Amino acid sequence: QVQLAESGGGSVPAGESLRLSCVVSGITGLLTNYFLTWFRQAPGTERVGIAAVYIASGSAYKYYPDSAQGRFTISQDNGTMFLQSDNLKPEDTALYYCAARRGGCPARTVMSALISSVDFNLWGQGTHVTVNS
Repeated sequence: QVQLAESGGGSVPAGESLRLSCVVSGITGLLTNYFLTWFRQAPGTERVGIAAVYIASGSAYKYYPDSAQGRFTISQDNGTMFLQSDNLKPEDTALYYCAARRGGCPARTVMSALISSVDFNLWGQGTHVTVNS
């Protein structure tokens, strides 16, 4: 059974950094051919994708929507996905989720469409991030 478990959230002052982790268990093959994404959802808003990585042929293809470019860094290592968030702002306060789905494509247009669809069958429980002004 595949499970995703996030950790690393917390309450921090504006300008600080956080590194979120997502442990993916139950998948063999070092997540090859899986499309992994970090989403976040602030109260009263829709869930929005902020960073993604597609792992195939020994490479990790990363994608960031324009709105998140330069704010976040996604990485992965041995079945764990990370999200580095620097210079956090109060508007970054949200519940952060990791999600996964089998299959994908390194083309930016496809990765953008997959994130926008929010069509993922594997989700973690989320980790809260609160940024205080």
